[in-house]
Amino acid sequence: MRSTAIAELLEAGERAATRDALHSALTTLHESGDARELCALHRLAATYWQDDTERAAFHRTHAYIYALEAGDDAATRDLYAVLEAQGRI
Repeated sequence: MRSTAIAELLEAGERAATRDALHSALTTLHESGDARELCALHRLAATYWQDDTERAAFHRTHAYIYALEAGDDAATRDLYAVLEAQGRI
């Protein structure tokens, strides 16, 4: 499942389906080299885990790394700003 479909699940409040889809997509795509999609998935995971500071930071950090790999300057800036505000960078 792609990040856009997972975002729809998250927005609809489908917590269990979102968790399962995120886990499956992240597991599958980590070998793909698709940095842009991995960034999007990790950003979604950070949103999903927003009530768990450590898990959210873990996923946000991974999203930042994949944003750098993908050359996505906007995502890099946004993620850096959040990580810096949280004292993670």
